[in-house]
Amino acid sequence: MAKTRIITGLDIGSSTIKTLVAQKKPREETLQVLSYNQKFSSGIRKGVVINIEEVSGIIGSCIKKAEEESRQKINGAYVNISGSHIFCTSSHGLVSVSRADQKISPEDIERVIQAAQTFSLPSNKEILEVLPKEFIVDGEKGIKEPIGMQGVRLETEVLALGCFSPYLKNLTKAVLNSGLQINDLILTPIASSRPVLAPREKELGVALLDIGASTSGLAVFEEGNLMHTAIFPLGSVNITNDIAILLRTDIDTAERIKLEFGSCLYRGVKKKEKIKGESLKEPLVFAQKVLVDIIEARVSEIFDQVNKELKKISRQALLPAGIVLTGGGVKLLKIIDLAKKQLKLPCRIGCPQGFSPSQDDPSLSTVCGLVLYGLDLEEGGIYPRFSSGQGIGARLKRIFRIFIP
Repeated sequence: MAKTRIITGLDIGSSTIKTLVAQKKPREETLQVLSYNQKFSSGIRKGVVINIEEVSGIIGSCIKKAEEESRQKINGAYVNISGSHIFCTSSHGLVSVSRADQKISPEDIERVIQAAQTFSLPSNKEILEVLPKEFIVDGEKGIKEPIGMQGVRLETEVLALGCFSPYLKNLTKAVLNSGLQINDLILTPIASSRPVLAPREKELGVALLDIGASTSGLAVFEEGNLMHTAIFPLGSVNITNDIAILLRTDIDTAERIKLEFGSCLYRGVKKKEKIKGESLKEPLVFAQKVLVDIIEARVSEIFDQVNKELKKISRQALLPAGIVLTGGGVKLLKIIDLAKKQLKLPCRIGCPQGFSPSQDDPSLSTVCGLVLYGLDLEEGGIYPRFSSGQGIGARLKRIFRIFIP
């Protein structure tokens, strides 16, 4: 008999830490949200934990509130990892098929994945995860699941995701010190893509750009596989800071101005705007064009970074399904128009799908994606990476999850 699954996602961001608890009942398509809460974060800079105690305390507070609201004991969560220290590299592995009947076994898959990981890394860098793009059997490319096929030579092309080891240790310590276990660590833009992108988009070729507070994450998919990812140390906080400096006002007022009057493109109307507030001795008056110039310059800088990454993999302006924008930083007028103009791709705003009540907010893409990835892993019988006693079958199930739409 199928049982109800309770999944917790923990999104550790530079501006907020979000917790979402959801349950999946048998024969129901959507996940029922039991609890959602967020708290302002401190001790995190550019997506990296720099003060373990502060972050641990906030996580503990979030989990306590989530337990009260959901009436569930939360022992573990699926957690994101971010920061510009994240890197990816392609690698190739080759082995001979070991069985006498030349049928490819799970052990052969394990060996070829291990062979693809035999490359040198700089000091203090480590591999987080290895994702196969394809398997090659006796020169035949594009194979997704080679187990049981006959062949003499087995090869694989993989994408290895890595990070700076001390930053990974800070993140894991912050979570574990709060009394919470880490079920799995998932890269932020990959998590954000799960509830936002359709399988057909991933097959055709699509880029997801998650604009957060202090970082922006890019994930590029083609033929259903992740082919590239990158995280830039730029986000919506940079826009707010620029507004505060150029309009000579405080950060809270600058954030209000950005959200209430901000736009990525100038509409050609010479207009003065006025804002009042408790922190202002007198109303602040500013020209609409000045504000748009500030925002457009910073958002264009983020899109320039996207174009550089797409150029690296020869996909600049060449993704049929375009680019999908998500994250809290995309809540700006005319951002789609600017993206189309600068990236020369189709563009849309992506919000999480598959939850009840609907979580129709792009800033929730990561935490919703963590829950959905957790469900994928648990329903597939896959053991979390951070648990002990992981056997070859569990590891292979994790390897093949990347091929699941």
